[in-house]
Amino acid sequence: MTGAGSGLGRHIALALADKGWHVAAAGRRLAALEETAGLARPGAVAPVATDVTDADSVAALFAAVADRYGRLDLLVNNAGTGAPPGSVDEITLEGWQSIVATNLTGSYLCAHHAVRMMKAQHPMGGRIINNGSISAHAPRPRSVGYTATKHAITGLTKSISLDGRPFNIACGQIDIGNANTAMTERIAAGAPQADGSVKEEPTFDPRLAADAVVFMAGLPLDANVQFLTITATTMPFIGRGCWRAAADDGLTGLRLGVRAPEPMVGAPGRGGIRGLLEGKALI
Repeated sequence: MTGAGSGLGRHIALALADKGWHVAAAGRRLAALEETAGLARPGAVAPVATDVTDADSVAALFAAVADRYGRLDLLVNNAGTGAPPGSVDEITLEGWQSIVATNLTGSYLCAHHAVRMMKAQHPMGGRIINNGSISAHAPRPRSVGYTATKHAITGLTKSISLDGRPFNIACGQIDIGNANTAMTERIAAGAPQADGSVKEEPTFDPRLAADAVVFMAGLPLDANVQFLTITATTMPFIGRGCWRAAADDGLTGLRLGVRAPEPMVGAPGRGGIRGLLEGKALI
């Protein structure tokens, strides 16, 4: 379990431990990992200081897991960062590489070792759960590094899922929107929207996201949740960044490029489908 020292990672580690899993809690800050372990039943969580951007550190993590437990049944790739923020013309190469190293390369390194262990152990197999994000579907403003890497996590999930089939290795992804952690405090206070405004956004209890991971983890290996999305019900995700119709014709409005003052959900406006069928509308 990576990123287990705080936030969602801590909640997921504790939820797994509560259901009887033995958890190797990985993260950069040993003191925070020890705090996570102290909140679990005795002996359920083992802190392992790990930098997922460092290949040797990740290799040492999986060697420690092999020595302590003898096998690996579950990897939760949770470590991630959205810093530094910025659009593609603003973010520096160093900033870009920093986000890629944590979010994408870190997930690759952990999956690399996990799959090797799962192939070699008896009985063969195991499960990988990647923490994507709703940014794997729709971006927030000025989040090019985070959004691009979370889209890449979806590709990583699909590839592992396909390549793991002959070896009884399942891989799925959870995409979480606005779980109430320290990371989302600024979202509750006000987050930039696609129309340029800043609005408060609802959050939800992070323990619900942890429970969703526990459900995914607890399935037999002949069943898999490929993708699961959990968000605050009224957060502005569905329709994030859409265009709104002009006048009466939804699709004509799209063709004219009229930007909405707020996101739009649902079908085009009156006459839009008819316009499409008559060849009058372009998308």
